[in-house]
Amino acid sequence: MRLIQDISLQQQQKLLMTPELRQAIAILQMSTLELNEYIQRELEENPFLEEKDLVDNEDYQEKTEADKDKMEEWLDYYNDRDNASYANKEVGEEKSFENFLHRRPSLYEHLEFQLHLASQEQDDIIVGKYLIGSIDNNGYLCVDLQEVALRLNVELRKVQDVLKIIQSFHPHGVGAYNLAECLVLQLKHYGKLTDLAQGIIEDHLNDLAKGKLNQIARIFSVSVQEVQEICDLIRTLDPKPGLQYSNINEIKYIMPDVFVEKVEGEYIVIVNDSHFPRLMVNHLYESILQQPDAFPKDVRKYLEDKMGSAIWLIRSIEQRRMTLYKVARCIVDIQKGFLDRGIEYLKPLNLRQVADIIAVHESTVSRATNNKYIQIPQGLFELKYFFSTGVESFHGNERVSSRSIKHKVEEIIAGEDNSRPFSDEAIAQILKKKGIRISRRTVTKYRQEMNIPATTSRKRYKS
Repeated sequence: MRLIQDISLQQQQKLLMTPELRQAIAILQMSTLELNEYIQRELEENPFLEEKDLVDNEDYQEKTEADKDKMEEWLDYYNDRDNASYANKEVGEEKSFENFLHRRPSLYEHLEFQLHLASQEQDDIIVGKYLIGSIDNNGYLCVDLQEVALRLNVELRKVQDVLKIIQSFHPHGVGAYNLAECLVLQLKHYGKLTDLAQGIIEDHLNDLAKGKLNQIARIFSVSVQEVQEICDLIRTLDPKPGLQYSNINEIKYIMPDVFVEKVEGEYIVIVNDSHFPRLMVNHLYESILQQPDAFPKDVRKYLEDKMGSAIWLIRSIEQRRMTLYKVARCIVDIQKGFLDRGIEYLKPLNLRQVADIIAVHESTVSRATNNKYIQIPQGLFELKYFFSTGVESFHGNERVSSRSIKHKVEEIIAGEDNSRPFSDEAIAQILKKKGIRISRRTVTKYRQEMNIPATTSRKRYKS
């Protein structure tokens, strides 16, 4: 067998993810707030980018002449510069309103402040801080008291006494080991703790959640109405009291990415791009780059890269705006019935349908609608809200949106007699009478997705 060395040409198609393409994809996925922050960072880092001002022709001529003068001065300085004569200037810290903003205390800080008010003994403070540091964001204690006593070299009785002090703090129910203890602490604080309520919470909380009120009433030899009153009282309590002071500084702002307004019977789609500046290439640096022998090769390479980055960023932002407009326009045209008459007329829709209409890939539609919000006359909605599966109806090939069916299920349950609530099978039969072909399992699935309790939990016992 002979081995032969040979050179051949072969043509292949490959998809290369260039840095520019990655940037364009990332910009398409950004919300309005994220894009605004990204543009501000680019304005600070890229000298070729500047904000476009709306000026008249005379102002523009003056600005161009001023840029030329600045360019000549800059080149003279660059050619005659003396690096040794450069001196850093000390710049004082600029005061900002952010330095004076008030911040709510965290859960730890809130409990520690109350600890100092409740006790002045140093041993209590040490044990209390350790216990407070062992309380999670939900407000539950996550450490064994015996372990605390051994680690701090104090008596177990001391740790128990300090824990009782902490359990009297606000938010009420904090410092408990489990849900039952948390609920009991809250009832004790409000002065509504009874032997019946404590017995139900400590031994039959799961049965209460499942709506087995008759069974609980038989165990305690009381009327089912009394058990129902206890159940209603428990539902007013906070199962996670610590969350009142957890993640308090993680404020999430939602700004519409698209506005839809109805003008003379027609819906107008407007992409919200008014919150970030219009970008343009800086004429001064562009003119400097056109000087053939003004810079060394490495400096010119750096400037050319920044110039290309600026141009690509401007194109990517415009491409994002056009893609977002096409997607929103398509959704508005398809869901016009929802805009005119409400959620019952929401049509089934998927990403592929929109992608085929506007002639883009399905992944592009997914990125364009991800984490984006649209302001319509009915309110603020996530763009993903308008995509839902469909269920067959008895009216030909027409399909009904799952969101529309959920709304109907919610309306049926809201109008039921709570002493005789509808079962999932009964709801399915009601929907079939309205022309919607749906099974009991699907009704159960939709009800659970809307966090609506089962029939036994919804039932009310009248005296």
